[in-house]
Amino acid sequence: MAETSPKAEAAKLLPFLALGERADLQAAAAQHVLALSGSGPGRTLLAGQAALLQALVELAVAPPPAPARDAARALVNLAADPGLHKPLLAAEPRLPVRLLGCALDPHWPWAEEAAAVLANLSREPVPCAALTEALAATEPGESGLERLVRALCTPGYNARAPLHYLGPVLSNLSQRPATRAFLLDRNRCVVQRLLTLTQYPDSSVRRGGVVGTLRNCCFEHRHHEWLLGPEVDILPFLLLPLAGPEDFSEEEMERLPIDLQYLPPDKQREPDADIRKMLIETIMLLTATAPGRKQVRDQGAYLILRELHSWEPEPDVRVTCEKLIQVLIGDEPERGLENLLEVQVPEEIERQLQQQDHQEREQCEREQQELELGPGPQAEKAAST
Repeated sequence: MAETSPKAEAAKLLPFLALGERADLQAAAAQHVLALSGSGPGRTLLAGQAALLQALVELAVAPPPAPARDAARALVNLAADPGLHKPLLAAEPRLPVRLLGCALDPHWPWAEEAAAVLANLSREPVPCAALTEALAATEPGESGLERLVRALCTPGYNARAPLHYLGPVLSNLSQRPATRAFLLDRNRCVVQRLLTLTQYPDSSVRRGGVVGTLRNCCFEHRHHEWLLGPEVDILPFLLLPLAGPEDFSEEEMERLPIDLQYLPPDKQREPDADIRKMLIETIMLLTATAPGRKQVRDQGAYLILRELHSWEPEPDVRVTCEKLIQVLIGDEPERGLENLLEVQVPEEIERQLQQQDHQEREQCEREQQELELGPGPQAEKAAST
């Protein structure tokens, strides 16, 4: 008897995923699809089943007793593979719109899963553009972006879902100029609402998304003076997660913003290395112009970075920190080259810099491997016998 192909087996699940099917059969089929989505071959198999993908989307946005959570989690896994975005959107072109409605519904129990799918999808340009259009096309009054920011910044917006993944969604959206223009609109006070989330204690996903958003906004150098000035005062919110419990001299302490003075002895730095690196990169962007460099220097950023560099265990983060310190303590660029974001680098110099950067990354990787492969106590004991 001929064996049934995996593709045929997957196709057999389709009738049981249909809306209106018995709840127990629906749940079993959704769990099977979720299991398939957990492996590369399984995801490839599902990607070739357009009708099944469409049924999965219908289940993910369906009210109870439909197994919406397992369906949404399967979509999270599928959307994590950029190569599957095209078949997902082909099966359901309105996927970003429908998931957005769930993610921003304060009563939807699986809003976090919907936000996680959007976070994965919006990493790629085409789905990100579709999501941006969906946000722009929401009902009049409060814009879609305003609702997203409100949901992200309001504790308990959805009592059944934490919505941490709205952070990376906003970070991905902020790669687009229209989103940055919204966030940096001086009449809306949006960016100010995000600042306190750089130290959000309950989720590195939310913290990382917010810091990524701020970093993208700082590419708009014409807003640097406003961001660093009293209306926003962004720098303390970037430096505080990088600060430890160091005891500075009175003279040094007076150079720091008030929020960074006399920190408690149990003050902890940001534990996530990727977020620490993004924070440093954000400050680096703020030093692109001469006025920005002056404002960053005047607020004692060097002191925090100096101590961070001494403490930093991750080689690539330490290298990034060194580059920022060099900008702060180095000589000012020649006249006409003050804006580092607008400097035209000759191709040969750019190639040399890229090669140097590549070598630095390789060195960081070697140092990291040496740390990870260093002999532990048991290995040392074995070697001595």
